[in-house]
Amino acid sequence: MQHSEALAEILRQVKRIEIRTNRVVSSLAAGPYRSAFRGQGMAFEEVREYVAGDDIRSIDWNVTARTGTPFVKVFREERELSTFLLVDVSGSMRFGAIPGISPRAKLALAAEAAAVVAVSALKNNDRIGLVTFSDRTELHLPARKGRGHVTRLLREVLASEVTSRPTSLVHALDELAHVAKRRTVCFLISDFLFPRGVLDQRFAESLARANRRHDVVGLRICDPAEASLPAGSTPLVVNNPEGEEVGVFAHGRRERRAYAEAWRTGRDQVQAAFRGADCDLVDLDTTRSTFAALTRFFRERRRSIHV
Repeated sequence: MQHSEALAEILRQVKRIEIRTNRVVSSLAAGPYRSAFRGQGMAFEEVREYVAGDDIRSIDWNVTARTGTPFVKVFREERELSTFLLVDVSGSMRFGAIPGISPRAKLALAAEAAAVVAVSALKNNDRIGLVTFSDRTELHLPARKGRGHVTRLLREVLASEVTSRPTSLVHALDELAHVAKRRTVCFLISDFLFPRGVLDQRFAESLARANRRHDVVGLRICDPAEASLPAGSTPLVVNNPEGEEVGVFAHGRRERRAYAEAWRTGRDQVQAAFRGADCDLVDLDTTRSTFAALTRFFRERRRSIHV
């Protein structure tokens, strides 16, 4: 496909996603999305003298020491949210769009998830930024407002160049620290597949560190075809999507069972990392509605905040 034809197809995809998202996101933006992250943006306003009943954790010790009288910091809730999307565009995100199994590739699902968040931010007049990454930063769009910015954001996700580069979630979280200078809501969108299926302990540490400063939510992109090997007894040729290796494997009943077990173990490790960092993790499936899954999450999150 020539470059002009490829660009035209990407623009058509963006338009379809925008139209579909705009139809369903109004009710989400007005309620569950906004209130799910209420109080995340706090700005310093002033200091005042301590009065009985104030939270001692708000004491400004520098002013207190200087004046000899207890003073507390006063914050106000900022009206706008600052949101960042960290989108994995490594080789494994190209998987999917298999006839009869999965209707779209994982990267297309990631773009739909990004659209739901971005359009919700647009309707709330919030700023939203983007980082696409593999084992390096592929693109950084600073957080801004406006429909044109959201359209470009979606176009950049869909137009991400095909790469065989691996995934580095540690790099993505380090990049967040560089590009988000204020507290932000961060959606980390990835399939969370690690080399050899082993979770890097540095990721768990980076996730916990990032969530202490920001509000990090994981959106895990899943495709049912990856959960198990196809039935059969003939050797299976497998290409590494994040490298150049090609492997030939036997895949009888024992091998299929071992693969399925390793798949579940990998998923459990990711779940444990998010739980340990006190972060939310939402599973999105290429065969199911992205909007329904995110709406359910925002509503559950809102209820937990208001309890």
